[in-house]
Amino acid sequence: MNETGTKAGLTAQDMDEERLATYPTAAFLSRDYLQAEKQLLWPKVWQMVERESDLPDPGDWMTYDVADESIIVLRKDDGTLKAFHNVCPHRGRQLVSVPDMLPGPKNPNGVHDVRGNNRRNFICGFHGWTFDLDGNNTYILDPQDWHHKLTPEMTCLSEVQVDTWGGYIYITMDPDAVPLQEWMGRAGEILDHFDLAGMHYKWRQWAIYDCNWKTAIEAFLEPYHVAGTHTQLLAYGDYYALSKQYGLHSVSSYDTRDSKFQMSESAGTTRAGKGDDARVSTYELIRENYETVNYSASTETLVNAASRLVDELPETATPGEIIAHWLTSAKADDAARGVVWPEVPPEIKKEGGLAWGLFPNQNILHGETFALCYRVRPYGDDPDKCIFESYALERFPEGGAPQTEWVYADPIGEHWGAVLAQDFSNMQFVQKGMKSSGFRGPLPNPHQEQKVINLHRNLANFMDGMGAPTRLEVE
Repeated sequence: MNETGTKAGLTAQDMDEERLATYPTAAFLSRDYLQAEKQLLWPKVWQMVERESDLPDPGDWMTYDVADESIIVLRKDDGTLKAFHNVCPHRGRQLVSVPDMLPGPKNPNGVHDVRGNNRRNFICGFHGWTFDLDGNNTYILDPQDWHHKLTPEMTCLSEVQVDTWGGYIYITMDPDAVPLQEWMGRAGEILDHFDLAGMHYKWRQWAIYDCNWKTAIEAFLEPYHVAGTHTQLLAYGDYYALSKQYGLHSVSSYDTRDSKFQMSESAGTTRAGKGDDARVSTYELIRENYETVNYSASTETLVNAASRLVDELPETATPGEIIAHWLTSAKADDAARGVVWPEVPPEIKKEGGLAWGLFPNQNILHGETFALCYRVRPYGDDPDKCIFESYALERFPEGGAPQTEWVYADPIGEHWGAVLAQDFSNMQFVQKGMKSSGFRGPLPNPHQEQKVINLHRNLANFMDGMGAPTRLEVE
């Protein structure tokens, strides 16, 4: 599946050769496409539900909703996870009532999900049918009325596959889906080196936003937009980038035109700044990123260590020497407060790049001690709206992680930071602009925006060829 591309009309080889491509706008604008996603996409893919740490104890449970589907995920007494469709097999009532997510007078923070603890069973609010934590039916009122012909298979809950990776809980509604580890592929192997499972939430926010879920996630799949959107960042660093497909998933990395800046670290956020004195610009670059991306995409430890570079290194220090000293200092500072970095080989750090787009709806910008992540989902039956979520992970000393919960936040700088607010300022108007009769179709950069092209290539493979990207044959 990872290397087909026959339905998409664009192969992995085409991607690797950076062939020019385009794709129709139906995937963003069409209600028919949105309806088709409900049958062809969301029931067929592995998708992230939540961090494992949110369901730590037996009896902990929560709901996860996508499109028309609602799933219950729970922790059993033996510590394993179980997942079921949130529906009673009797007459179809949701077992757990999930209100509309949009904030209102009764729910000013919206309803991101419904969750609880100490659950011993689920009782349907309609007729009282009852189910244990394995999904078995344990009570039916007047079962004799069915002439004793009801079977356990008829009256149990519909099970959903559940697994974990990187500290995340994943589900798939497809009983024939490949195992999660196979689904993650090389992307999972590389990210495992960064030990995402050892990180915890620093903050997590969500919003209902006025664009399609694909419009939203694409805004974060490439750094090509930095020069036009985040112009304040150009004073501190260069943002030339590359991207590469890995089957279902894709990676973006910072690329460099100047050989003196070429090193394994230059692919990600812990890289040297530009200018005559890289000691100063490296600090300015990481500080600006950290403070304007809602205090994420780095850590306070990294920023503080970078602030000392000008005092600890001579002016003659090369970019490579600066990065090596900076990371060694930050690693020692973290160790002193009980934060141990994972050992990531240089070749993995280089291949790991800046951020991974995990099909279909995640993006993870990662480092040894932090991750800035995004997830998007469709909202109702409106192709012009989505559920947008962003959260920061960080490595904390034992017992030092903050207590967080999902907070609804209007998409403005006050809540999200200047950089994310700038991204929001594009998304709604990309959605509107694609409806113009004068728009001839996307022209994604085949070197820097390959993650975007690969998203549509893989979508087409699930969507029976709908919205398939095609090669642009230009003389």
